[in-house]
Amino acid sequence: MDDTRKEYFEIPWGSLRSMVDPSFAERLAINHSDYLPHARIVASSATDITENEVVTEDGQSLPYDYLVIATGHVNSVPRTRAERLSQYQAVSEEIKSANTILIVGGGPTGVELAGEIVYDFPEKKVVLVHRGPRLLEFIGFKASQKALAWLTSKKVEVILDQSIDMGNISDGVVQTSAGETIKVDCHFDCTGKPMGSSWLRGTVLEDSLDINGRLMVDENLRVRGHKNVFGIGDITDIKEIKQGYLAQRHAQTTVTNLKLLLTGGKESCMVTYKTSINMAIISLGRKDGLAQLPFLTICGWLPGLIKSGDLFVGKTRKQLGLNF
Repeated sequence: MDDTRKEYFEIPWGSLRSMVDPSFAERLAINHSDYLPHARIVASSATDITENEVVTEDGQSLPYDYLVIATGHVNSVPRTRAERLSQYQAVSEEIKSANTILIVGGGPTGVELAGEIVYDFPEKKVVLVHRGPRLLEFIGFKASQKALAWLTSKKVEVILDQSIDMGNISDGVVQTSAGETIKVDCHFDCTGKPMGSSWLRGTVLEDSLDINGRLMVDENLRVRGHKNVFGIGDITDIKEIKQGYLAQRHAQTTVTNLKLLLTGGKESCMVTYKTSINMAIISLGRKDGLAQLPFLTICGWLPGLIKSGDLFVGKTRKQLGLNF
């Protein structure tokens, strides 16, 4: 079931590349029936959960023996694949026609988007505004400094410790919290998306949400207090960096445990999820990257060789049983 009502799955770690190169999106947006040919697909939002069924926005009641919650963050996108591809095309044209581009937010999304734009369009002026004292605050100081140095070397103007009121912004002239004015032709909000868990309030899982709206899960990734409900991905309260490859590890652990339970295995034999050490790879355009490893931080072509060329899209398609 797709809680976003989309008729397709989108490989999320390739979306920023698609904004500058819409042809890349052809491999990202995949109709559900292409990788789940024998599954029943319900493209509707879930509105309620009981102990044994999920209720959808269009009035269906879907019974379950086991349930997996993987709603991540709220992301408003078109319903059909064709509409999504058209949207990427429109964004690309907007970037191409702009002289000055504003990016608000210096987390991984903002930094990676800046990298994509300056690599494909080095003649563009890119301004990145971040409310914090350093970029990529979820990783180490050294990695932040290397990201800043790389962006500066590509003539990206980085403004730290300032913010922009996203509710009062339009293309033309914007003003930062410090009163600095910036002339821009287009802008992108990379300040983060709301947690996709508000719909769980008022359901049987309400008491399993922490104060941040994340699902509390145990060592087997079962939602606390519910032995037949699993939680995976960004929506969980697992203390680790929220990155796509870790969500895939969550899925692998959950699938292993579901197979065990569905074949009559003992709960005591369930696989325990082991949290990851804080590693991260940030793409910087098509060839460079930034890697924070346990005892080493690298910026340049080597991390880029690992991630930036294809952004793991080919690998993900292969995992879904699709051609490269």
